[in-house]
Amino acid sequence: MTKLELIKKISQRTGIERQEVLTVLESMMLNIQNFVAEGETIYLRGFGSFGPKIRAQKTARNISNNTTIIIPEHVAPHFKPSKSFVKKVMEKNNKQNT
Repeated sequence: MTKLELIKKISQRTGIERQEVLTVLESMMLNIQNFVAEGETIYLRGFGSFGPKIRAQKTARNISNNTTIIIPEHVAPHFKPSKSFVKKVMEKNNKQNT
């Protein structure tokens, strides 16, 4: 699903105009990016949390040159779904497989 498709679905379900939904969605995404970049974690109850995660230094291989490289410690964005989110996805997946 694309952002445009998501906006259309939200607009249909809520009766709010697409442009207003787009404005709110863009603002939400921008705020999440800014807060996570500043080191904050955002908790959305029933959905999940967005936050920064420190990745340790590690050794990797560049297979095209067959050389070893060191990837330094860095901070990456991270999303952790809530238990109810995971449960819903698993239930939906189990129904499709049976």
